[in-house]
Amino acid sequence: MPPMRIHALLLDLDDTLIPDESASEAAFLAACAPVADRYGLDPAAVAHSAGACARQVWHASDHIAYGQSIGISSWEGLWADFTGDAPELQRLHAWAPAYRREAWTRALARHGVDDPAFAEHLANRFRHERRRRNVMFPDAAQLLPQFARRLPLALVTNGAPDLQHFKIDASGVRPYFQSIVVSGEVGIGKPHTAPMQRALRELNCDPTHAAMVGDNLSTDIAGALNADVHAIWLNRDATPFTGDIRPDAVVASLYELPGLIR
Repeated sequence: MPPMRIHALLLDLDDTLIPDESASEAAFLAACAPVADRYGLDPAAVAHSAGACARQVWHASDHIAYGQSIGISSWEGLWADFTGDAPELQRLHAWAPAYRREAWTRALARHGVDDPAFAEHLANRFRHERRRRNVMFPDAAQLLPQFARRLPLALVTNGAPDLQHFKIDASGVRPYFQSIVVSGEVGIGKPHTAPMQRALRELNCDPTHAAMVGDNLSTDIAGALNADVHAIWLNRDATPFTGDIRPDAVVASLYELPGLIR
């Protein structure tokens, strides 16, 4: 396809500029290392159980609707502080310690272990290990400075404000963006148009002159199409198309973007 003529570039954060799912998987495994010496368990098996139990507790909670509306995953709930003024965030902040304890207690119970103090220890280890893992993908580290010199950039990310801002700072992406929009500060996440509309206002750009790059079809790409923004799907894993969401372009890495936009 011919290059897109755009005046501003919007980018997603998690699994677009920085690894999220793989970083969380690595943090689970590292957090579970002590189970081998203490109880003779396989750390990988306990890590898998921890992720599964976290999803179970998260999805059964009264917070699931709000979490889904702003785009918080169960594993993010295991290390977020949920600070903020929104009443929903304040309720999550109060509940989060119990959520972490329950998820890790259930994970150990799946392997025949009843040790609440050790469950608390693993919960704290996961928070520590996940906070250590916030780096840019190599293509993002190389190309963000180039994009920032060429175009106004906005970061449009779903999630809890404290967590997303931590990732933004820890990974080093903040200096490249003129606008940073976090769904938890808007009150609704992609694919709703509000986050992208805020970014466009802050960049003073018409939607038809902007492009959004993201890895998630149902949030990033659907959100861009809803907002009349050019939608570029970053499909790092060659995932087949599903459903009826059709991006304007598909790239396998950010390295392909300079030839696609001008």
